Amino acid sequence: MHITPAFFHGLVLLNLLFVCGAWTLAKPSRTAAFVLIGVSVLWILFNGPIEGAVLLSFTPKNGLTESDLLSVVGLGIAIYALRRRRRW
Repeated sequence: MHITPAFFHGLVLLNLLFVCGAWTLAKPSRTAAFVLIGVSVLWILFNGPIEGAVLLSFTPKNGLTESDLLSVVGLGIAIYALRRRRRW
């Protein structure tokens, strides 16, 4: 397997998504939540080299993949953190 720069950048972004998610869960703050939202959006846009299986096809070239669900989880964690901060 030949590792391309796009694949490497996807892995870096994936690690950043996990780190930001853990940071937001460990220390919920507005800053952490907004950074996680930004990284989740970037993940949807640039996860092409490591997308995984297609779960739902919208067009022959576009669809919902396994890795897109990580963005949904990231957004869920961010919303949880923002709501938790609002209650304090």
